[in-house]
Amino acid sequence: MKQKLMERLIRYAKVETRSDENSTTIPSTPSQLVFGKQLAQELKEIGMQEVTIEPSGNVVATLPANSEKPLPVVGFIAHMDTADYNAVGVNPQIIENYDGKAIALGNQETLDPVAFPNLKNYVGHTLITTDGTTLLGSDDKAGITEIMTAMEYLIQHPEIKHGKVRVAFTIDEEIGYGAQSFDVKAFNADFAYTVDGGPLGELEYETFNGAAATVTLKGISVHPGTAKGAMINAISLGREFADALPADEVPEQTEGTQGFYFLNQFNGTIEDAVLGYIIRDHDTQRFEARKAMFAKIEQRMNAKYGYAAVKTEVRDQYYNMKNIIEKDMSIVELARTAMHRLGIEPITEPVRGGTDGSQLSYITDTEFVYWGGELPWQV
Repeated sequence: MKQKLMERLIRYAKVETRSDENSTTIPSTPSQLVFGKQLAQELKEIGMQEVTIEPSGNVVATLPANSEKPLPVVGFIAHMDTADYNAVGVNPQIIENYDGKAIALGNQETLDPVAFPNLKNYVGHTLITTDGTTLLGSDDKAGITEIMTAMEYLIQHPEIKHGKVRVAFTIDEEIGYGAQSFDVKAFNADFAYTVDGGPLGELEYETFNGAAATVTLKGISVHPGTAKGAMINAISLGREFADALPADEVPEQTEGTQGFYFLNQFNGTIEDAVLGYIIRDHDTQRFEARKAMFAKIEQRMNAKYGYAAVKTEVRDQYYNMKNIIEKDMSIVELARTAMHRLGIEPITEPVRGGTDGSQLSYITDTEFVYWGGELPWQV
C-alpha cells in the first residue's frame, strides 16, 4: 500500500496543473483538462463506474454499493489544481526514515526544522518533498492519491461491505472558482468530505470566510522640479491606504480564529497603482466589518484629496462552512467515530484557509438534512 501511494503521488505531482486567477476560461488552465483525462482513464482501469468528465472539467465517478442494506451515498472530493507557482519539471525526492535534521534541496536551500518546526513531527517517517526548484503540488495531489487508492482497495476487497460512493476531482480550487462549476445535484451524494488537509488525524469543519479586494489608486503626475502642492504620487497613496489598516492584523501576527488583511500585491507608478488584498476571518460579523473597512478608507481618502483618488472593489470568495455544518453535526460525528475505530485521535481546530467545502456547503444548504439510516460500521 505504501509503495502504491508513493508511486501515485509522485506520478500525479509531475503533471503541471497550476490554476490561473486571471484566466477567463473554465477550467482556468488547459493542463487541468489533460490531468482530468488521465485520472478518468485510471478510474476506469481500477474498476470505477459512471466515470464522467463534466463540461467544466470536473471528473466524477461511482463505486456501486455492495451491501443489501440501505446506506447513505457518501462522497469524497479532492482538487486537481495547484497554487500558481512554478510546477514545470517537478522532481520529487524521497527521504526514508527522516532523522529530524535539515533536508537539503537541489537549489542549495534547505527545509530546516528551525524554520519549519512541524518537521519534527515526522521523525522516522518517509517524506516526499520538492527538490527545491518547483512546487511539489501535494495540495491536493495527495488527496487525489488517497481517494484513488482507497477506491482501488475497496474494489479489490469486496468482502468490505459499503454503500454507494461518489468521488470527484475538481478544478480551480486554489483560486476559489472551482466549486461554482460543480454540479452538486448530479453528484447526488447524501454528504461528502473534502480530502484536502494536513497531518493524520485532522478532522476540520470550520474555515475562514474569505474575500479578495482590489484597490486602484489614481495619482497626479507633475515634474518633480515643480511638484510642490501639485503632485499626488499614486505609490504614496497606496502606502497611505495600507497604513490605514490595523498594523497587527496581518498573517504573520495572527493565529487561531484571528482574522487578517493580507497585502499580496503592490504595483505602481506615480500616476497609477494597484493593491491586491485577501481578507479573512472566521466570524461572519467581523468578516463583514473588515470588508466595510475598505469602503471607509476609500471615502476618507477621497474626501481628503478632493477627487476619486481611491477606488476599492471587494469580492467574496467563500464562507465559513461551520455555519452550515453546525446545523447537523452527524457527518462530523460519523467521521470522528470512524477515526476512533482505527485508533486515530481526531484533531479538530479552525482551518486558517478554505476548501471546496467552504462553497459546496452553502450550495447544498437547502437540502442539508440528517440521513437517519444505519451508519457504515453497522453494515
